[in-house]
Amino acid sequence: MQHPNIQAVFFDIDGTLLSFKTHEVAASTEEAIEQLQAKGIKTILSTGRSINSIDHVRYLNFDGYITFNGGYCLTKEGEILFKKAIDSRDIQSILDYAQENPLSFSFMSEKEVSIHDVTPEIAGMYAHLNLPVPPLVDIEKVDTNSILQTNIFLGPDEEKEFMAKVMPNSLASRWSPLFADVNPKGQSKQVGIDIFCDYFGIDLSKTMAFGDGGNDITMLKHVGIGVAMGNANPEVKEIADYITDDVDSDGIWNALKHFEIL
Repeated sequence: MQHPNIQAVFFDIDGTLLSFKTHEVAASTEEAIEQLQAKGIKTILSTGRSINSIDHVRYLNFDGYITFNGGYCLTKEGEILFKKAIDSRDIQSILDYAQENPLSFSFMSEKEVSIHDVTPEIAGMYAHLNLPVPPLVDIEKVDTNSILQTNIFLGPDEEKEFMAKVMPNSLASRWSPLFADVNPKGQSKQVGIDIFCDYFGIDLSKTMAFGDGGNDITMLKHVGIGVAMGNANPEVKEIADYITDDVDSDGIWNALKHFEIL
């Protein structure tokens, strides 16, 4: 299955690069990324995580970073190519809502992540992601213009009504039943891919991406070859061009071999 023309490969983190079981990157994935880089193929991270929550995969020496689901894109050297904050009215609206109603949420800016109302489930989720629980939001001191992403801890059934009522200028996507990532309307990993294709002068047809969660769907549909991990959500597998093995069974390596890129 030859696709020797691939010039850039985009990787989600959780459940794609990083195993939820071991919290580590498989040796075969490390080797695959090294081989891609040796061939001059650009390797770009593409995550819903904050720029401050990717330190444990930085050693893989990516050529670029799409963070906050496309809201903050920067090169390996740290040059910021794109940055877009959530509408400040929506941030104020969350703060007002949380004064009257129980709601757990996190705010992520360029500098930090903070959280409002940590429940045992939320503490457990951070442990699952191998991340420390962020400090508490100081509601009096929030800079409503600086928030690039928020997580709202609501089930899928409550999300729609909440978004329509509280955050009409924003967009929710999810890769966990526990919370949704919220970003500015019109923003997604797809936007980040276009920014890097433009920056590196790469044609979209010569790109490939790996993902497993709902926030990867726009990315996998957009690239030349969209690969779903074996452990991906059913709706991700449905739209993928190819389904590989799961994250703990050399899925990335096997797909790159399948397409004869390695």
